[in-house]
Amino acid sequence: MTERLYYRDSFLCHFDAEVRSVLESPRPALVLDQTAFYPTSGGQIHDTGWLTTESSGSKIRVTEVVDSEDGHVVHYLEAPLKNAEPGTRLRGEIDAARRRDHMQQHSAQHVLSAAFVQLFNMPTVSFHMADDYCSIDVETPSLTQDQVESAERLANEIVLENRPVDIRFVTRDEAASLGLRKLPPAEREELRLIDIHDFDLSACGGTHVNHTGQIAGILLRKTEKVRQGYRVEFVAGLRAVKTARRDFSTLTETAALFSSHIYDVPEHTRKSLDEIKSLRKQREQLQDDLATAQAAALLSETPESNGRKIIVRTFPDRDLAYVKHLAQKLTHLTPAAVALLGAESPQPALVFAQSTGQPYDMNALLKQTLASLGGRGGGSKDLAQGGVPKAEGLEAALAAVARSLQV
Repeated sequence: MTERLYYRDSFLCHFDAEVRSVLESPRPALVLDQTAFYPTSGGQIHDTGWLTTESSGSKIRVTEVVDSEDGHVVHYLEAPLKNAEPGTRLRGEIDAARRRDHMQQHSAQHVLSAAFVQLFNMPTVSFHMADDYCSIDVETPSLTQDQVESAERLANEIVLENRPVDIRFVTRDEAASLGLRKLPPAEREELRLIDIHDFDLSACGGTHVNHTGQIAGILLRKTEKVRQGYRVEFVAGLRAVKTARRDFSTLTETAALFSSHIYDVPEHTRKSLDEIKSLRKQREQLQDDLATAQAAALLSETPESNGRKIIVRTFPDRDLAYVKHLAQKLTHLTPAAVALLGAESPQPALVFAQSTGQPYDMNALLKQTLASLGGRGGGSKDLAQGGVPKAEGLEAALAAVARSLQV
């Protein structure tokens, strides 16, 4: 098994190792006798960095690190490393900024999980670390905003107290008597414990800070209901600073649009949404009035043919929703109407409709017309609609359908 150097020193970013095996498929990869690279596991994502051969100085980037089923750590490479074969001596270098970020996030998770347990007896059932946020799922039927803020406050107090974070190894029997926040499944006899002084004791294989002050700060972002309880999203350390800066910039830009202070943005937004709803209702009413008037005008100016009125019209500045509404108005205002309508903008479309009781099949007529125009659509016997890729040819197609109905 690969010796895991990060188990005892999470700040170790340079190490020497020997190649144990070289993998070429499906991606180039190396297995070493020892490594400081952390593989994805326990909710924490993997390290990245570089490997350099001591003899030739060939250097390649490590893009992913995973655990193998036989206990080895597999280092996937950006490309095959030249002159690397079993026995080759290498120099490993961890991406220190990425490692520090992961240490801050993972240690923050331990503090935050302990805070939820101590304040509200809400155990963490899972942890997830992504590239830009982290989350824990806490087991609880409900979670209030006050509870979230209280847990955040306690967690940051522990950060400010700069408590020691120690690593120790114990047997499983010893761990059972130490009062761990959660005893892991019986997979191994020796457990690695992360001890946040007088606050939390947990079994964990991840990378962690030496003192809680190195977490720098914990910011809870949002909560959502999930199957196991509630998911709490958070960020810590420099990631929290970056997130807070992005949030502040977004609020500042939004406030400038309203010519207001950032704290007034919610109220201005509510007012704007209310105005939009009111204007939308007014627009819908105006559209309905316009469709009613336009339908009456079209029926008035269209002569009867074989006892029915066939209205053929394309609209360069009306969308599909309006044209469909107009078609429904036309076929409801008289029992003997057929509407063959087209919309040219913003998306070319066709609407075929007939009054109830008329003998045609609008769905079949539409599909036949769309086939010649390269479009798609469908509907019922009395109402069908569809889109076409371009407006050219709409008028001619509608005229051809009208002629076929008049024969």
